[in-house]
Amino acid sequence: MSEQVITIENRGAVEVVSLNRPDKLNTMNEPLIQALLDYFTGLRERTQVRVVVLRAEGRAFCAGLDLTGWTPDPDASAISQSWRTQRMIAAVMQAMRKCPQPIIAVAQGPACGGGFSLLLSSDVRYAAPDLRMNAAYIRIGLGGCDMGASYFLPRLVGSSVASEYLLTGKFMSAEKALACGLVSEIVPHEELLDKALALAGEMLLTSPMGLRLTKDALNLNIDAASMEHAFALEDRQQVMLGQAGDFAEAKAAFFEKRPPNWQDR
Repeated sequence: MSEQVITIENRGAVEVVSLNRPDKLNTMNEPLIQALLDYFTGLRERTQVRVVVLRAEGRAFCAGLDLTGWTPDPDASAISQSWRTQRMIAAVMQAMRKCPQPIIAVAQGPACGGGFSLLLSSDVRYAAPDLRMNAAYIRIGLGGCDMGASYFLPRLVGSSVASEYLLTGKFMSAEKALACGLVSEIVPHEELLDKALALAGEMLLTSPMGLRLTKDALNLNIDAASMEHAFALEDRQQVMLGQAGDFAEAKAAFFEKRPPNWQDR
């Protein structure tokens, strides 16, 4: 029987995706990466799923790359095989940013290399007290900038803190991550999922299109060419959303003192 490398639990408009290789510290083998890539890419067409919670089974979130977990191609060069692995993992991080659903990550134990980047690629992060993260690549003779770390980390914590960790590969504790704003809160391990689901529930109180476009604007405006570009995108989104049926429903619900009945239209 093949390994079930991820599990997906549907909770209505929320899906809980769990890395499921606890005996291997959820390290990234080819089936795991393919499963994550298929899942996050497919979310673009599954707007009935409104929020995703990303978690992991066992004592580790993800301890990095499983060096023995990739199928070698005897006809390919070492460079070609390495390039394929590199681009396949990078595509997961990109798919996470491009999918319209907010991703709430909850993590415990080691989150190394690609595991660190899975957290950086998420929208909100909650940490167990024992969470330890690092950009491990520089400690094995490679560069510290990999899997989106050099893009995400400076934008999340600033260039000084990012440089400190990317140039050394040293571990960042949960306390340090909280202090520099990389995680929203430190939560006991057994309460992580409930914390994420509570936040997901708050997100579900918003209109479906409004939630999707808010993630879109946040991502685009991180790299806005100017303040004017950022305002222009926000203005266009608000005018468009103001013509949607859910905006009329929100106004009616406000005056009628009832929860809105979102139709995603």
